[in-house]
Amino acid sequence: MELNEKQIQILMVAEKLFAENGFDGTSVRAIAKEAGVNLAMISYYFGSKEKLLSTLLLYRTADFKIQIASVLSEDRGFIEKAETIVGLFIKRIHRNRRMYKIVHFEYSNLSRNVNFNHYVEKKKENFKVIEAFIKEGQEAGVFSKKINIPLMFSTITGTYFNFYYNKRFFQDMHNLEGEASIDDYIFNILTPHVQKTIKALLTYEE
Repeated sequence: MELNEKQIQILMVAEKLFAENGFDGTSVRAIAKEAGVNLAMISYYFGSKEKLLSTLLLYRTADFKIQIASVLSEDRGFIEKAETIVGLFIKRIHRNRRMYKIVHFEYSNLSRNVNFNHYVEKKKENFKVIEAFIKEGQEAGVFSKKINIPLMFSTITGTYFNFYYNKRFFQDMHNLEGEASIDDYIFNILTPHVQKTIKALLTYEE
């Protein structure tokens, strides 16, 4: 997406406030105040709060397909590529956790007048790329013939958000103090665990 620095600044502020206060609990005036811009600028760039959210979702998902394609183009085995994709997926979820929180609440709100079409289409595109990779691995005899591909995504996101939405519990259980220790746990303990789980699902034969 071609966005200027001011547009990105507004999107980042909106993401923070939407995640903290909810979509309904965040006014355009509050976004403008925290971003240090006037209301007219937000109206000029995005038109409405709903379109601002739609742009945010597209901005956060725009380059994932390119990153996946880059991994798949590397001269490595299927298992190594799968592990790298899982690591990349978790890193993106963690980095964009505010956006996922917003989507979790807003996408299920049927009365919301927010266009999620572009967001959904991007997710479908990403799914098709990974689905094609898994099928290629199946044809090569590396991956199991019986794989529920959509549920593999749920396994990754579900494991991450089980940790993140119960962060206080895990902090207490594992003596995690501060964001640095949480990042370390996610990337050095949770990620390898999910990678092993996905690897097992990909190669398990009944």
